[in-house]
Amino acid sequence: MAADIWKVADLLRGDYKRHEYGQVILPFTLMRRLDAVMAPTRDAVRARDRELDMQNKQRPLEIAAKLPFYNTSDQNFTTIAADAPSTAKNLRDYINGFSPSVREILARFDLDNEITRLASAKILYQVVGRFAAMRDLDKLDNHQMGYVFEHLIRMFAEDSNETAGEHFTPREVIKLMVNLLITPDKDTVLGEGQVINILDPACGTGGMLTAAEDHIKSINPNATVYLYGQEINGESWSICQSDMLMRRQRGQIHFGNTFSDPAFADMKFDYMLANPPFGVEWKKVKEEVENEAELGHAGRFGAGTPRINDGSFLFLQHMISKMEPVEGKGARLAIVFNGSPLFTGAAESGESRIRQWILENDLLEGIVALPDQLFYNTGISTYFWILSNRKAKALRNKVILLDARDQWEKVRKSFGDKRKQISDDQINHITELYVQAVNIAADPEDPDHGKVKIFGTRDFGYHRITVERPLKLRFEITEDTLAALESAKALAKWDGRDALVEALRGSVGAVWWTKKEATNALHKAVAEGGAQWPKGTSLLKGLWSAVSVSDPEGEVQTAKDGSVLPDPDLRDYENVPLDEDIDTYFVREVIPHVPDAWIDHDKTKVGYEIPFTRHFYVYTPPRPLAEIDAELRELEAQIQKLLGEVTR
Repeated sequence: MAADIWKVADLLRGDYKRHEYGQVILPFTLMRRLDAVMAPTRDAVRARDRELDMQNKQRPLEIAAKLPFYNTSDQNFTTIAADAPSTAKNLRDYINGFSPSVREILARFDLDNEITRLASAKILYQVVGRFAAMRDLDKLDNHQMGYVFEHLIRMFAEDSNETAGEHFTPREVIKLMVNLLITPDKDTVLGEGQVINILDPACGTGGMLTAAEDHIKSINPNATVYLYGQEINGESWSICQSDMLMRRQRGQIHFGNTFSDPAFADMKFDYMLANPPFGVEWKKVKEEVENEAELGHAGRFGAGTPRINDGSFLFLQHMISKMEPVEGKGARLAIVFNGSPLFTGAAESGESRIRQWILENDLLEGIVALPDQLFYNTGISTYFWILSNRKAKALRNKVILLDARDQWEKVRKSFGDKRKQISDDQINHITELYVQAVNIAADPEDPDHGKVKIFGTRDFGYHRITVERPLKLRFEITEDTLAALESAKALAKWDGRDALVEALRGSVGAVWWTKKEATNALHKAVAEGGAQWPKGTSLLKGLWSAVSVSDPEGEVQTAKDGSVLPDPDLRDYENVPLDEDIDTYFVREVIPHVPDAWIDHDKTKVGYEIPFTRHFYVYTPPRPLAEIDAELRELEAQIQKLLGEVTR
């Protein structure tokens, strides 16, 4: 169906650029879908509309349509396509005949301008005719229609050269995510009279929301589910809103930027899930975000703000702020990240502080590593982060790391960058591994023991210590020293520079191993040469910088108070596990290698990172040299044989 719809692009070619095809194809597909669904009750709606003599006809017309929307126009795609001269007029009449909810959806596409543009290009009639000829759009269920829209949007995104962050979530990935989010809560969901609120703050076309509801309904058909979402892309919002409309879904989808225009301000949610765009900057809303961050935890971003070029942690903090308090039912959330939020940011950076806050508040329940090449528009590796403010007792102050990177199978046909998929059996296996993680991690005999690890929340923290070593210098006058003095910025505006250089020229080749010796010799040379000795901190710094050379055999330099000066070029850093004594670590790991080193405790910082791949690294020894040599000889023999055949 998506491929058939895509053929309309043949009509647009020449009058539209490739990245503009979606401006026509998406709204027309949506209208044709609604047109097909409304067909059985179209005459009844028109008749009821003529009968009613009242201002607000909406509810009676919805009853007549047996749908939460309707169209009172005398037009439909068949009649519009049958009258070439009046195509634009009749199409506008048809659009104006929709119920207010549909007109709001279509308004996001700026259809009136597109109609004018198509009519000017003299292709409007052909486009309408092509859509009118499409069949079976009413026979697709909402999930299937969702696939159609997602395939179309993916094609447009590829033509628009969208960044790797602008992608849509494959349904099997959504299914796994929903399983991991809700399955541990199965007993809770099964309870009587369950009213469940679900939020996706970057909902796209709504696939995650509807999948979450379907999973909850499969566990408890009597549960009442409300779906809430927010989306900044007008086309995606329109498709999501139309899907909610056709499902008669309770809830609301808000159009706007989640950072600067957050919806549902006074609401909290039982479950949340999101796949926000990867590595997308938040420069446009920098002022709003930073103003809210200044409110501390009275706002959403109290833990800190990440780098300007990646808003992933802003989405996560927003979701945490919307969690139903643990004093009530508590909440669980799942979010898709790339690898960056695991470790990006040095100690006490914005990202590190956010990780620290999440872990110290025991919100992170688990991280699941997924195979690469799962998504349509990016082949990068991805991770599920699963958070909860009501973790099971066995997981208090603990975090599950689950490596599911080998759980995939090849797709029959690649879709963009998507070359792998996760089968239903693999989804069930990963879900079972997650639910049983504590038992599997504790049992070395379990076949999946190597895939699951349990860590304490403090295991991801560390002290970043600064290791200093003494500054050791010798002092000398060489041609390079004189050149350095002539070009030194500190001496550039000093009138005595040239005279100083000339006075020292006679000392070329001299070397001193203590600063005192050097000072005396330099003073003497300057005086004998009739030059001035530089005065002032800046000028002296320029002089000593030129004549000093770092040397491991040189004199240890000290400050005026007698303290040893550190050598910036030898400065190093160590990450010490948070719960390990810093001095004990230092004596064991550093002193044996550099006995003269010390720690600058004033520079010690606390950081948090989650080095996922390091914890699952398995050393593979290199192949024996004899085996490699044998293989090379075999390849050489094959090459000689092939060359022999060529030269016969």
